[in-house]
Amino acid sequence: MRILLVEDEESLARSIARGLRREGMAVDIAGDGEAALEKVALTNYDVVVLDRDLPILHGDAVCRALVSQGAAARVLMLTAAGTLDQRVEGLTLGADDYLAKPFAFRELVARVRALGRRAGFPARTMLTWSDLILDPARREAARGGQLLPLSGKEFAVLERLILAGGAIVSAEALLEQVWDEHADPFTNTVRTTLYTLRRKLGEPPLIETVVGAGYRMIGSA
Repeated sequence: MRILLVEDEESLARSIARGLRREGMAVDIAGDGEAALEKVALTNYDVVVLDRDLPILHGDAVCRALVSQGAAARVLMLTAAGTLDQRVEGLTLGADDYLAKPFAFRELVARVRALGRRAGFPARTMLTWSDLILDPARREAARGGQLLPLSGKEFAVLERLILAGGAIVSAEALLEQVWDEHADPFTNTVRTTLYTLRRKLGEPPLIETVVGAGYRMIGSA
């Protein structure tokens, strides 16, 4: 899932982004409303976590712009103001959900995932392929009953391949869905991650490289 976090408090933004990345999400950060709209114009985000009180362009204006432009991303608005009237006002602007600060991080993750499902991501139930089982909620994977020591990126790549149901997923698509904007598209990041992922999955192989096209799961779901 690709997330845009719009928050002008740098330390808070880094903390939230770090936590969401541990949950397997790709997170970009914008420090003001104008920068947020610029990023949305360039990248297809699934969820925008939007602080309401932003410099340069207020969060309300950003939300209105996203709605008027028909952006596919779902909007979770954050604010220090948590009265009922203010929540209703935020939702009236077009936000899909509203969370008052301070908030429990687990609640933020739950709301982001719920919005991600509405944006087109399937419900995060157990995923299986052959003798492989993925538990997205716990971020755990097991094959043949043995837990696999997967990194966050390896888990996210494997999850995307299983969700593709055996269809080919290009390296470019994996880079966009699993990594954030700081990933260098000219590096061997995806190839290296697939190499270590295959090694950890063991035999018989479950992932096939389709030369010139990408990667796909092989065998049966």
